[in-house]
Amino acid sequence: MRKRLIVLTSVLVLLALGLVGGAYAYDRSKRDRIAEGVTVNGVAIGGMTRAQAEAKLRATLLEPLDRPVKATYHGRTFTLTPRQAAVGIDIRGTVGKALARSQQGNLLSRSWRNLRNESLDTTLAADVSYSQPAIERLVRRARKAIDRAPRDAHVDLSKGIVDPKPSRTGIRVKYNTLAKDLQRTLLSPGADTEVDVQTAVVRPKVSTAELAKKYPAVLIVDRSHFRLTLYKHLKRAKTYGIAVGQVGLETPAGLYNIQNKAVNPAWHVPTSDWAGDLAGKVIPGDDPSNPIKARWMGIYDGAGIHGTSEDASIGSAASHGCIRMHIPDVEELYDEVPVGAPVYIA
Repeated sequence: MRKRLIVLTSVLVLLALGLVGGAYAYDRSKRDRIAEGVTVNGVAIGGMTRAQAEAKLRATLLEPLDRPVKATYHGRTFTLTPRQAAVGIDIRGTVGKALARSQQGNLLSRSWRNLRNESLDTTLAADVSYSQPAIERLVRRARKAIDRAPRDAHVDLSKGIVDPKPSRTGIRVKYNTLAKDLQRTLLSPGADTEVDVQTAVVRPKVSTAELAKKYPAVLIVDRSHFRLTLYKHLKRAKTYGIAVGQVGLETPAGLYNIQNKAVNPAWHVPTSDWAGDLAGKVIPGDDPSNPIKARWMGIYDGAGIHGTSEDASIGSAASHGCIRMHIPDVEELYDEVPVGAPVYIA
């Protein structure tokens, strides 16, 4: 009885050893073969040897990335060549990970899985490299070519010319957006090779409309031609005939502003030799001897724009430094010109 037990035990041991040996041999035969159900970046490589998997990944993932990527904007093209992009995939290392994952579990569980052709259902990501500095250089190149600074509307009245320069919106390339779009396209085998450059509008600080609003009225006085021109919101509105200062009492030239305004103003006679006995006196607005008729717009040092009853003097150098206008004209002008309005006298 004891002898039979020993024989039976020996047979079982031999069978176990044979089973283990067979499993070991079977497992070794599968060591260089990737388990079913393993994918890399969506590419199935299950059941393949290392060489087969490497060849498939190279053809499916790496070779399609070996092409130029272009950023385009209104007919302009900025190209990132394959050499500049330096896209690479660690094919061998990725397949090595797939083989290592295929060996998970113990000898018997692996053998049992392989015998049943059971799927491992494992997804791996390939180790992809590329040149980020190359992408940034292309984006900077696009910005240099496309970006445009905004221009504020402005006008220079220092020479007596009302010639406003209009505002202009600027353009700015969306740096981060373009960099991300290039990266995504560069690393996507099935993607289109062209990227549209996205831009943003940059508004000026002062628009044309805002500048015009800032200047409700501008007066340009042409002494040599005895004309005063009114500009409304920087556009020519009307020209009036005037009289200016006589020789020795010239109307002062330069850029000034309307300092004060008055209706039927009193005349504060200047202390000048030409004033005679009236020097220093104040003549009421309703006094017939008051030469300042109807309206007053002060400019500088006692000089201003006012109406006159001496209509014949219009078109000549006849005043004591002021700018004379016909009474209906000065009344009309008065309502159009606020305090602070620029006055250029040439």
